[in-house]
Amino acid sequence: MRQPSEEEIRALEAELEKLTVDDVLLQTVVTLLNLGARKAGLVEGSTADLPQVKMAIDAARALLPLLEAEHGEQLAPVRDALSRLQMAYVQKSGGEQPAADVPQEPEDTGPGPAQKSGRLWVPGQ
Repeated sequence: MRQPSEEEIRALEAELEKLTVDDVLLQTVVTLLNLGARKAGLVEGSTADLPQVKMAIDAARALLPLLEAEHGEQLAPVRDALSRLQMAYVQKSGGEQPAADVPQEPEDTGPGPAQKSGRLWVPGQ
């Protein structure tokens, strides 16, 4: 393996000066989601490795809050990819959801006690 020249080292250092932690975090989340999709068997020719998928999901979920303030709504495609990966994980694991890993929708149990008693005014009812 050859050593980089002085010119190549200077070029790399110049690139590192432009790079931000934010850039690395964003690229890391995207890489985790892409790798997670591959490990979920969603890419042709790949096989499922559910512990690796779970780790990719957990890591992406841990990093996303760090990017929210700077990127907000621009993260919608990333959040969507994470949701799809979480759904694939749940489907491939036989519906078993790791505790607190995949948000669950609250069950719709109908009107609550105040509404049933007639004490709660609900427009149109």
